Amino acid sequence: MTGRAGRAVLLSAFLMAIGSVVSAADLGPVLEVGKFSTASVGLALPDGWKPLTFKKIPKHTTYEVVKEGDLAFVKAVSEASASGLIKPITINPREYPIVRWRWKVENILKNSDVTLKEGDDFPARLYITFEYDPDKVSLSRKLKYKAGRAIFGDIPIAALNYIWDTKSPVGSIVENAYTDFARMIVIQSGPEKLGTWLKEERNIYEDYMKAFGEEPPMINGVAIMSDTDNTKERATAYYGDIQFLRGGR
Repeated sequence: MTGRAGRAVLLSAFLMAIGSVVSAADLGPVLEVGKFSTASVGLALPDGWKPLTFKKIPKHTTYEVVKEGDLAFVKAVSEASASGLIKPITINPREYPIVRWRWKVENILKNSDVTLKEGDDFPARLYITFEYDPDKVSLSRKLKYKAGRAIFGDIPIAALNYIWDTKSPVGSIVENAYTDFARMIVIQSGPEKLGTWLKEERNIYEDYMKAFGEEPPMINGVAIMSDTDNTKERATAYYGDIQFLRGGR
């Protein structure tokens, strides 16, 4: 697993290395994980977020806080590049199963294809990674995890990628082209809604159950990323606030 193959792995390893900075234990009905709307214009890194870069990918996507009207948001421009912004956070998906966010995409990628390694680029994606909990993992996945950890060190037991794809049907859940530790969930597809701010909402608990067939462990990180290093194309996307909502099970 090299280059693009280790993205979900590297993301979680980075999150675990810098540690969890927010706990949901004593917070209210809404967790403001990405309060971009109140960030200072011009910042490359909103409060609490850190850069996520990858070995062997020297050209990075640029991120900047910009403003439209009274609200600020993160603008991402990717030109044959890949990098993201991440925030380590501990969240119980049983207590806070709903993730809500806003995004806008200016263009889709002609050669993006969620089923292929060479097409594993997206103008916008929201990552959610999960920590390893041996009590919530099937034997087969536990064995795969131990084998992967022996090679790569700390890796996620799972990652959900909410993506804007080029042609896959909305609602599709696809195994990542590089690793079965990650699933790609198509939230938007094609050009129909380009240039429009969209408010998205997903039940992480239910998505994890559908994607992996077992109870989700604790969430340990959230990231945004626009990447075009495989397709060598250009993409511009905008990310609004990211919230987790209490549900309870």
